[in-house]
Amino acid sequence: MIRYAKPTTVDEALALLGEDRWRILAGGTDFYPAQGAKPFRDNILDINGLAGLRGIAETDDYWRIGARTTWTDVVRHKLPRAFDALKAAACEVGSVQIQNVASVAGNLCNASPAADGVPALQVVDAEVELRSAKATRYLPLGGFILGNRRTALQPDEMVTAIRVPKRSAVGWSAFVKLGARRYLVISIAMAAARLVIEDGAIAVGACSAVARRLAGVEAALRGQPVTAALADAVLSAPIDELSPIADVRGSAEYREHAAREIVVRAVCAATSLGEGKVAA
Repeated sequence: MIRYAKPTTVDEALALLGEDRWRILAGGTDFYPAQGAKPFRDNILDINGLAGLRGIAETDDYWRIGARTTWTDVVRHKLPRAFDALKAAACEVGSVQIQNVASVAGNLCNASPAADGVPALQVVDAEVELRSAKATRYLPLGGFILGNRRTALQPDEMVTAIRVPKRSAVGWSAFVKLGARRYLVISIAMAAARLVIEDGAIAVGACSAVARRLAGVEAALRGQPVTAALADAVLSAPIDELSPIADVRGSAEYREHAAREIVVRAVCAATSLGEGKVAA
């Protein structure tokens, strides 16, 4: 017989994780579709009673997004312009009803290559806070998501927050998503860009098993004046990090061409927020 538990404190939840194997239920927007018509065979740990895991807070060194923070919470919270890509991605997560309950951490733990929130968090150097009853550890987002539906989460751990360093919460950012229709769609490709004076970050999702930062594109943009020539720099830069697949939403070749185009659009959108600046 399976067990169901709904703890009221994080310590209680961590104690349960330390004594048995559990499947964590948060927003449930991925949980129930993945279950389908199959009977439940896993112990269910419902963390929706953990109020302390929801909300966005600012410390001296970080912006901290609680694991149960919803995408609607992200959209409504006043954040620096570097988070504009994340806010735009939040508006692309399913429908408004889904955004009202789906959690930011759930999007990461689901580890879909097409997870809308991942590129936007990558460009601000987000890291994942993992807690067990014994310890707390922090992993960069790229070290947490290991592949398609695979993460570094251990059986006795849960994600308790996502942290963004203050040093990365600067500049201007934008997010562009390409899908077969405008709304309620899984990405064919998506890109997030964050640009600051003399530096920047570019990430693409749905074109590899894990969303990737594009080091070649970032290097090509570094030190460039904010002009229309930035588009040419993106189009000619190497994008060896991507390994797109072919599926019902698009061929691998189409995804690669589309990725370049949406990176150009994201860069142009981000630079328009910083008009008058001398370098990207």
